[in-house]
Amino acid sequence: MADPSKLIQGRTGLWEIVMGLEVHAQVASNTKLFSGARVGFGAGPNEQVSLVDAAMPGMLPVLNKYCVEQAVKTGLGLKAEINRFSRFDRKNYFYPDLPQGYQISQLFHPIVGEGEVLVERDDGTSFTVRIERLHLEQDAGKSIHDLDPNATYVDLNRAGTALMEIVSKPDLRSSDEAVAYFKKLRTILIYLGTCDGDMEKGNMRADCNVSVRRVGEPFGTRCEIKNVNSFRFMQQAIEFEARRQIEILEDGGTIDQETRLFDAVKVETRSMRSKEEAHDYRYFPDPDLLPVELEEAWIEDIRKSLVELPDDKKARFISQYGLSSYDAQVLISEQDRADYYEKCVANGQPVGMINRTLPSATRQLLGEAGEAQFAKPIRDPKLVANWVTNELLARLAKDGKDIVDSPLPPEQIAGLVELIETNVISSKIAKTVFEHMWEGKGTITPAEIVEKHGLKQVTDTGAIEKAIDEIIAANPDKAAEVALKPQALGWFVGQVMKATGGKANPAAVNELLKSKLGL
Repeated sequence: MADPSKLIQGRTGLWEIVMGLEVHAQVASNTKLFSGARVGFGAGPNEQVSLVDAAMPGMLPVLNKYCVEQAVKTGLGLKAEINRFSRFDRKNYFYPDLPQGYQISQLFHPIVGEGEVLVERDDGTSFTVRIERLHLEQDAGKSIHDLDPNATYVDLNRAGTALMEIVSKPDLRSSDEAVAYFKKLRTILIYLGTCDGDMEKGNMRADCNVSVRRVGEPFGTRCEIKNVNSFRFMQQAIEFEARRQIEILEDGGTIDQETRLFDAVKVETRSMRSKEEAHDYRYFPDPDLLPVELEEAWIEDIRKSLVELPDDKKARFISQYGLSSYDAQVLISEQDRADYYEKCVANGQPVGMINRTLPSATRQLLGEAGEAQFAKPIRDPKLVANWVTNELLARLAKDGKDIVDSPLPPEQIAGLVELIETNVISSKIAKTVFEHMWEGKGTITPAEIVEKHGLKQVTDTGAIEKAIDEIIAANPDKAAEVALKPQALGWFVGQVMKATGGKANPAAVNELLKSKLGL
């Protein structure tokens, strides 16, 4: 049954988008699919081209075993069927950046069969996208049209680079779902190490197959939007294309099956070629390559080598660290982020003998506090998650940095949380300490900052009680008001914190105020 929230209101009624994605992911490999030429970004034009890539006479392809392994690993990560038998085919078409006059791909017998991806929505719900297939193929080169008004230049550095094409079934019903699926797929590939997911360099891009239909009717005619390499562009392209098709159908027209391109400047799709202009690729088995037959033991060895995947890591973060589903999802959405968080937590442990476990700087700040105060674990996983997902990630985003570029190493966040848990500082003071940590770019520890700037929390109940007595004595009318309006207690809390420079222990302040004011 169609989800009403995903339907599009047209002039004549409601419409539903039906989509599937064909994702092209560059295999993380040092060499190309059928040659020993290097793969890498930033080389000069035609500097990474072998005789095989240039299709010189007599040159034959040799399959890169590592690329096959990467494809199998990806298939396992997608919970897909690994085909013991696969075969390469020639896809024939003529274009300047395809020197062979054909592309080696897999049409009839792909290396990976059906699988599935569980995708989380922003509201915490999830949906499943079925994978139809994953096949290996070689990339084409690049035609350059803007260097000379009278000529086109060809760079074959990308020619022969290994690609995995991951084809989904038409299970997507909104642009938000398409983007969420693409993000989840990218996360899985990065975790597996089979693709770096760098969309700016074209290492991961998608063809979006978009159609619309009246609710409950058969699928409509689809149009393919080629080579979308941005989450934002994907959302814009899908929404424009769906509206375009709805307007045509509501005006009594029909949709022509065609390939379209997205213009990011005009925020619209435009026709690239129609079905009538589409090529007859004349697929046939590549006579220069033998079929690929995989041994079950080899597949099992790859399976055993798999890293902990995002869904498994999320479940573990929830069960092991007691995190909410939302916090766990934020942390595991990037592998570097999850690793950073776990390094923060790993610095904490239950404190038995404080002098054996706490750094000397922290011990000095604490003075002669009793061991009983520290019977519970420090560096609480939930508190660490709050500081990583809120303060740290927000500051990194503001400065345009990724977590791998964080100036604060994990042990500094752990040290800050430690000071909160041991009541050296309050959560409010911790924000001030964090600012100093950031400005110092990790060169000074949280404990040293507290010592240097005199930010240690006031836990001496005598000093707090004195400040409370003075404030109550100076404001008898407000003290009397608290009995009638208990919420007025907040005013006294604020005054005490102000009198102590924000350093008083909030819990002690509240407890003493309630006692003094008879609440």
